[in-house]
Amino acid sequence: MKTAQDFLVEIPVLKNSDQITKARQILRDERFREVYVVDAKKNLLGYIDLTDGLRVTATKSNVTVEGFVKDAPMVNPEDSIEQVAKTMRSFHTDSVAVIDSTRHMRGGILLSDLFPVIISRNELHGTVASRMNTKVVAADPTDELQKIQALIMESGFTAFPVIKKKQLIGIISRRDLISTKRVRSAIAQHAHTTVEDVMTREVVTITPDEPVKYAAELLVKHDVSRLPVLNGDALVGILDRHDILAALA
Repeated sequence: MKTAQDFLVEIPVLKNSDQITKARQILRDERFREVYVVDAKKNLLGYIDLTDGLRVTATKSNVTVEGFVKDAPMVNPEDSIEQVAKTMRSFHTDSVAVIDSTRHMRGGILLSDLFPVIISRNELHGTVASRMNTKVVAADPTDELQKIQALIMESGFTAFPVIKKKQLIGIISRRDLISTKRVRSAIAQHAHTTVEDVMTREVVTITPDEPVKYAAELLVKHDVSRLPVLNGDALVGILDRHDILAALA
């Protein structure tokens, strides 16, 4: 039986006194959506995520991570991968910390590594319509990036389909706002930079009547974390990897 130990990887960690700009530098890496915070003995204190990295937009800042730290998802090395997936789903994170009995952090597990294995080992039930989130907040291509930043903070959503004349033309996520200095500077300086300037234009979609299993296969094949759901041209929902995990037998 595969356990958490089999998926353990070394991941960057921070101290409470580290500046938020250091966290942001780590979070710009495509692999990481969370960074874990430890004490001097490498005992787990909590984590911060991409949304926290967006709260401070200045290129240089003395703000530390301490004020942003949240309770972290954690598992033990001997836990089953199903338990690991359940923990990620509960915290809605894309990783978990792996700790020993004293909370000493041994490393982490990334959902991107676990997801292909977990869906191959378990039956997935239902259709996309039965699992998708229908409370979708869409962005307009002319929206300024400051509006999207505010939406992320207020709504808790991490990505927004972009709609123009009732057609899906792209998607914009936290990653798009944090990945380059140019974009971060545009937000900090309230420059007129719009969603259309930075959004991802090639979007993989699915229809509501497709099986969840097929949706999971699309997520793995295209290495994406979410799929807008279209009924004809109409956007009716969005399905992400956590929704898939909820469909496990």
